[in-house]
Amino acid sequence: MVPDERGRTVGPDPACPVEVALAAVSGRWTTLVLRELMDGPLSFTELRRRLPRLSAKVLTERLGELRQRGLVAVRRQAGFPTRSSYTLTEAGHALRPLLVTLYTTGDALLRLAPPTHRPGRLR
Repeated sequence: MVPDERGRTVGPDPACPVEVALAAVSGRWTTLVLRELMDGPLSFTELRRRLPRLSAKVLTERLGELRQRGLVAVRRQAGFPTRSSYTLTEAGHALRPLLVTLYTTGDALLRLAPPTHRPGRLR
């Protein structure tokens, strides 16, 4: 299951590829922001429109974290007001298979779990 020695750690290790992938998508709303950017650049306002329950504060935080991780780039357009466009970097686009696999796995788990024990559901 582990293709090389980097995955044979005895504890969490920032050089382990699994830890790198999990860190890339960690944080509430992160996967949804990434999903929205998969099809192309969007402005802050467009992201808010697509994710209406996401506050401006949290979106700002997520975009900042994704930029620090090298997954999202921002392009500022001159003018007044200044317009910003957010786009996935090559590393950000590399997350597509992971997000698809997470969705597929989550769907399978929901189908296998009894209704009273499904994650995220109140009893």
